[in-house]
Formats: sequence, structure tokens, C-alpha cells
Amino acid sequence: MRVRRALLSVSDKRGVVDFARGLADLDVELVSTGGTAGALREAGLEVRAIDDLTGFPEIMDGRVKTLNPRLYAGLLALRDNPEHLEQAAEHEIEFVDLVCVNLYPFENTVARAGVSDADAIENIDIGGPTMIRAAAKNHAFAAVVTSPESYDAVLDELRTSGGTLSLPTRESLASEAFSYTARYDTAIARWFGERRDDFPDLYVRAYEKAMDLPYGENPHQRAAFYTQVGARRGVLSRVRQLHGKQLSFNNILDLDGARAVLAGLGPERAACVIVKHNNPCGAALGADGLNAYSKAFAGDPVSAFGGIIALNTRVDRALAEALSEQFIEVLIAPGYDEAALEVLTAKPNVRILEDEERRAAPVTEPDIRQVDGGLLVQDRDVVIADPEQMEVVTERAPTDAEWRDLLFAWRVCRHVKSNAIVVARGEATLGIGAGQMSRVDSVKIALGREWIEDRSGLALASDAFFPFADGPEAAMDGGVQAIIQPGGSIRDDEVVAAVNERGGTMVFTSRRHFRH
Repeated sequence: MRVRRALLSVSDKRGVVDFARGLADLDVELVSTGGTAGALREAGLEVRAIDDLTGFPEIMDGRVKTLNPRLYAGLLALRDNPEHLEQAAEHEIEFVDLVCVNLYPFENTVARAGVSDADAIENIDIGGPTMIRAAAKNHAFAAVVTSPESYDAVLDELRTSGGTLSLPTRESLASEAFSYTARYDTAIARWFGERRDDFPDLYVRAYEKAMDLPYGENPHQRAAFYTQVGARRGVLSRVRQLHGKQLSFNNILDLDGARAVLAGLGPERAACVIVKHNNPCGAALGADGLNAYSKAFAGDPVSAFGGIIALNTRVDRALAEALSEQFIEVLIAPGYDEAALEVLTAKPNVRILEDEERRAAPVTEPDIRQVDGGLLVQDRDVVIADPEQMEVVTERAPTDAEWRDLLFAWRVCRHVKSNAIVVARGEATLGIGAGQMSRVDSVKIALGREWIEDRSGLALASDAFFPFADGPEAAMDGGVQAIIQPGGSIRDDEVVAAVNERGGTMVFTSRRHFRH
């Protein structure tokens, strides 16, 4: 298909002047609209106005300028159909061979804080998507270019093929175009839908590929990482990789978990989280980064091997030297001293990430799980760690130190696979029981760690209620004296009585934190 006439109408004007100049050098007639036409004329290019093609002026502040049958007949005509050609001649229709269009910035507009409804609605493009879809539908006889990143490739093919574009190229451009308009309409539908209902009848989201991955959970599985269009933050938002191998599928899963636990511990104090197989195996608050890491590592030095380590403090040389003694898959922190990087980069494979994300995760964004043939959508599970909203149900109340450890363990417990048990002391985990079918088994695993030599002052958090007294009894047999759990069992009286009998203390939160 030879390109003789092109229509250019873009909001994103990156590279459009050079693209138009390349077309003009190939003797392609340029037709354009509004601001795009102005930019091209300012660059010294000869441009035909859209109203000269359509015979109808732009009206209503530019809301109506391309919505004209003369344009769409020129885009949609089947040029191997004699009747179409006859009708085109009868109505003096001029064919348009290439459309270069991108759309009003609706996504960027609604992402701004405090944007008005009027501004959002005014940035819903009508003519642009219509032109794109028309040209893409008729890609047998027309080409559509929606991305500035495609300009060079399109021009290269036109130059090397005598001003023609091949059918495979036009098909590829059409595919990109339909994906582009689908993304655009998804953003608009989401904006309207979420104004009325947090769980709309049609749940629409768009995702774009951020990177191909070496493989999936296992080497025989292909994989890629996609980011949600319009999301203000994500697992790799504002994250820079400074060193090491490419991130893997499992790295990203574990990194997501590690950052979630770290965020739950708050920014007030130095914190470290170590994650393995999407479960925290160590977490701690400390006086500084080195202290927090040392406490977190001591909480399970066996499982920490090959884990994901997340810190909320800058890494200095002393911390780097401690970290370098272990095998680490991924390390993420808000910054690194130059001396620290000298130490850490001595190992070629460790993935070192710098976290520049300072925005909090939006609690209004739903939690989504994919199941076979569908999605489960729910509110995010937010931990409330406020003693004022909890109830001490035993004769003995927690001491100040016990309260600190109970609240710390409760924050960590939210991120452990159910049935979840977290044992802590000194605002550091000492044992974690995760993913067991029996809550008692989770208690025994958490307390069965050989490195817990000192059994005094242990606090325990359970993500759901104890259905029987055997769980708290097993905990207290292992040295626990303070327990935090949701409560709500029909046998709560028996559970509380067992703790009272041994002089322990128990707090009910009235909120469960299952993580399946």
C-alpha cells in the first residue's frame, strides 16, 4: 500500500515534526488539525487543514473537527471494491492512507489530585479513537500510527520500499492501535464506574508489559511482568536496579511481600524484613539498620539463606559487610553509601535495588486475586494496631514491653500465610508458623526453633481465633506469656481460662487477618 496522504492529529507531540518532515520528504500530503497543524507549520512544513478536506469547519471549541463522513469514507473505503470506488468518485472522496493519532491525556488528567469533573470529561477524546479504529479496521488499505516510538520504524520502511507499507506492518500497527484504544476506554470506564460503586458490574483494568522475565515460578514456564495502567504505585514503581542479575518471577512475588511487611512496620524506626517463599521469615525494628537486620536475621538464620531483604534505612559500609556474609537473592533499601556498594557489588549476582518510592500504598485500591476464569476482588486488609481498639480479656493486662511485642507481632502476622502464628520478643520475630492446616501445628513450628534458647518474655500473635484451648496451652508450654488474637470462637471462655490459669495475658483484636 502506497502512502500518498497522511492525517496527523496528536496530543503527545514528541517527534511528530520529524515524522511529518520524513513523510513530506516522501511526497506525502500532510493533513492536520488544530494545535498539531500549528506545530507543523511553525516548523516550516506545508499542511492542509482538516476543514479543507472535509469541507466543514472545526466548531464547538474543537469538539467537532474530524467527525465527518468525507474523512471516514476516505479511511474506510475498500479500494478493491468497485462500488466503494464508484461512490467515492461520486462524492469526491479523497482517500487517507495513513493516520497518525494519539489521544487527549485522560489518564494523566484524572491522576492529578483535585481534578474537576469538567476537566476530566473534557479530556475524553471522541474523534481520535474514531479515526484510530477506522484506520485500524481498514488496515488492508490504510495504516495507523499511535505511538511516537513507532515513527522511526514506519519512516524506515517507507524510505526503503518506495513509499509503501507492507500488510504485516499494517496489521501490527492495527493491533497496537486497538490495544491503545482499549486501554483508553478502560481508563474512562473505570473512572465512571468507581464514582458509583467500588465493585462495579463490569470490572475493567488494563495492564501493559513492563518486562519479559527469564522464566516463571519454574524454569519450564514462560513469564512476563505487567503493570496496571493508571496505578499510582506498584511493586517496582520508582525502583532502580543498581546491580545483579535480572529480576525473576519469584523475586518480584517475594519483593512485593517484603515491601508490604516493611510498610506495615511504619517509617518511624529502622526496620528490616526478610522474606522467603512469599512468607516473612524474619522481621525486626531496631536502633539503626544494622541492628534491625541483625535482629531479623537472628529470627531465622536458616530460612534467611537466599531470601529477599528489605530495609527502610540507607545502607552504610558496616551494614553492607554484615549483609555480604549471607547469600541474598534481592536487597532493597532507600539508598546506599558508595562504600556499601563497593562491598555489596563484589558478589556479581545479588540484585541490588534502590527504592525511591515515598508514596504510601492507596488503601482504597482493591486487592485482586486471579482464579480459574475470573477474579476475586476485595478491600485491602488494613491492620489496626491501636490498643484503644482492642480488649484485654484476661485477669492480667500486658506490660508495656508485652504491648510493644504484641503489636509488632500483630503487624507481621497479617503478612504470613494462614494459619499464621508469629512469636516475637524485643520487637523482632523469633519464630513463625505459616500455612499449616492446624493452628496448633503452626504454634509448635513457631516455637520449635532451636535458636530460641531464652524462652522468657515471648509474645505470640495469631491471625485468627483459637478454636480450642490447646493452641494457647501449647504456646505457654513453649514459654509464651502474652497472646494477641482476634477472638470470636464459641470456646473463647475456655481459651481465656487456660491463659488465666497460667498467669498469662491475652488481647482480643476483634479483627481477623487470613491470608490464603
